[in-house]
Amino acid sequence: MDKIWRRRVAAVALCLGVGAAPVPALADEAADMLARIGEDAQARAKAIDNGRGIATFCANCHGADGVSTIPEVPNLAAQNPDYLLTQINAFTSGKRKNEFMEGLMRALAPADKAALVLFYASLSAPTPRTVAESEVAAAKEAFDKICARCHGGAAHGSTTTPRLAGQQTEYLRQSLRRYLTMSGERFYPPMTAAVTQLGEKNIDAVTVYLGSLK
Repeated sequence: MDKIWRRRVAAVALCLGVGAAPVPALADEAADMLARIGEDAQARAKAIDNGRGIATFCANCHGADGVSTIPEVPNLAAQNPDYLLTQINAFTSGKRKNEFMEGLMRALAPADKAALVLFYASLSAPTPRTVAESEVAAAKEAFDKICARCHGGAAHGSTTTPRLAGQQTEYLRQSLRRYLTMSGERFYPPMTAAVTQLGEKNIDAVTVYLGSLK
């Protein structure tokens, strides 16, 4: 428990601008650890248990079970671990902008990052929200045409793309609009191109549809 509290103190200090600068080279080390652990069932179980302890602080926003109660904060439960690690490293390097998250992620060692993403990947996916079929028919068509080629027809994503099924509607809405407007919080040209093709008028409907998926 002392170790967890030390991490909390370090994270808060970094959020306030105290502590070491991020080290991008550590991203590769965390990715290598994740690959090695994934091939060893015993090591994976140990890492998940370690990740559970590290996630104690994360639960304040992302929920104890990885399902957030804050509309603009994403669910992490059942998310693809390689994708989660990519996002952690994006916060660490400052490529993805959020002052609070940047500070927290810079406090994690490579082993902590690997353990954390494996823990969240092990959790049960969020319960889908009930939405009237009439509200999602057109949105499903748009998703299947533009988004499914990367995120999959069931919106479960892949190694490099996130699970969107059951995700927070408001979080998705904000993210898509940030890509569309290139506001700076997130930068990924293929997503900007896809959301441009989707069209701003379809964003709300598609995010509601994604929240209804299992």
